[in-house]
Amino acid sequence: MTPIQPHLDGTIPTPTIPAARRKAEDYETWLEEAWPFYIAAAASGETYTIYEIAERHRISQPPDSHMWGRLATLLREAGYHRPVGWTTSPRPTSHHSGLRTWKGTAAARRAAA
Repeated sequence: MTPIQPHLDGTIPTPTIPAARRKAEDYETWLEEAWPFYIAAAASGETYTIYEIAERHRISQPPDSHMWGRLATLLREAGYHRPVGWTTSPRPTSHHSGLRTWKGTAAARRAAA
């Protein structure tokens, strides 16, 4: 058990859960949270990974980890981004596994303008 340091007035602080550990209750709620960040990334014209955007904006975890891949597929099918290559994952638990890189489409950039 981790000890909790009380405030100077003796009250116990409200525990905070970092975004990396937050988990959405259901798929629709999670998708509603995550979607705008990926639309903005696609419109920016930068090359990115799904993980980079999630970390940058501290997006909560989906109910099932496989939903990250579904998000990438939905964005591609909707015409917002396209695959451009591969890189290795910076996530410590992935052991540098391959990770797809994405770039926003011209349509995504026009929609943002």
